[in-house]
Amino acid sequence: MNIWLAGARPRTLPAAIAPVLIGTSLINIDGKSINWINAFLALSVGLLLQIAVNYSNDYSDGIRGTDEVRVGPIRLVASGLKAPIQVKRAAILTYTFAALSGLLLSLRTSPLLMLVGAIAIVAAWKYTGGKNPYGYGGFGEVSVFIFFGLVATMGAYFAQSERITWQSFLLAIPMGALSCTILGLNNLRDRPKDALVGKKTLAVRLGDAKARQLIIALLLIALLTSFAAALITPFALLVLVTLPLQYILIKGVQSGAAGSALIPLLGKAGELQLLTSLLITLALSITKA
Repeated sequence: MNIWLAGARPRTLPAAIAPVLIGTSLINIDGKSINWINAFLALSVGLLLQIAVNYSNDYSDGIRGTDEVRVGPIRLVASGLKAPIQVKRAAILTYTFAALSGLLLSLRTSPLLMLVGAIAIVAAWKYTGGKNPYGYGGFGEVSVFIFFGLVATMGAYFAQSERITWQSFLLAIPMGALSCTILGLNNLRDRPKDALVGKKTLAVRLGDAKARQLIIALLLIALLTSFAAALITPFALLVLVTLPLQYILIKGVQSGAAGSALIPLLGKAGELQLLTSLLITLALSITKA
């Protein structure tokens, strides 16, 4: 069981939790109470999809041989700890549980969520799976921004309100940008090895210098849009607390850290996303409608 837990990559789970926290707490601005059942279902969908993506990526990269020599989290298939078919079944089972949670949520809110959920599952599998995985073509960041930023944040709010607002869109941007920052750091770490095996992530396509510039730009976008949340509530300026983490990350990226030296920065990026979401959630929670 510990092996499966490691393969689920628990350190990536804050990326699924953070947008749901914000989207759920935004209902306070409407002067309404949180629907805790819908909140739980939205969180379940996010967490299960994140775990399923981790398993399916492990399986797809493992059978392609692109994960054989890497640093970072454990790879179940590439390391030989689990057979490919076992990891594939784990991914399918987790996708199934995510779909069931999404179905229950859609029955409680809107059938539209069934369509969104189906698209999300297909996109998750096609990231590294299938004949032409788009993650191998440099489109991973686009997908992450859409599904772990816009869809996750706005979807969590929709589960509470059954509507989409400019506020939910604005708050989705920093979550998407920070999720892309984590992926960007991950791909920067793996860039030399990915280039050797033909995995053309955005970091491979851009090259080292421009990939670092993109990560810094994403961090700044996340910071600026978090500040812009002061248009929703002045308490959003609490995100000023994240400035030291922002500085550490930007300096670390600018320093030219590579390979395993980027792993601590990945941890910091996860902490930044979770801290940002907690501060914005607090800001929304103490705002009077």
